[in-house]
Amino acid sequence: MEVINTIGRRKSSVARVYLSQGSGNIQINGKELKDYFPQESIQFNITDPFKTVEVENQFDLKVNVQGGGFKGQSEAIRLGISRALCKVNEDYRKPLKDKKYLTRDARKVERKKFGKPKARKSFQFSKR
Repeated sequence: MEVINTIGRRKSSVARVYLSQGSGNIQINGKELKDYFPQESIQFNITDPFKTVEVENQFDLKVNVQGGGFKGQSEAIRLGISRALCKVNEDYRKPLKDKKYLTRDARKVERKKFGKPKARKSFQFSKR
């Protein structure tokens, strides 16, 4: 099996995922998973697609991710991993789709409008 590369996006994060046959090594921006994402819940986000299709420690992962915060980055990586696993074996599509890991979440921060302090918040209204 050669290297499979996919892209995952979430909020303003973009993750380029490179999946290859290996022993479960996960490297994100040149760092180990536990160094890059110290929170357990965020690490679960990244490893869960492998657990869903029961292929832990069968693939090596190299990820380049930019933009956004740690939550957006982890979800972008999760989408990229899920897409790569679908390229490996089409049978993995159903369990990943059932957990909604193949859905691109298009919600982004709404832009600030002029005459307002934030996107929708208004200044206090005074009638008199």
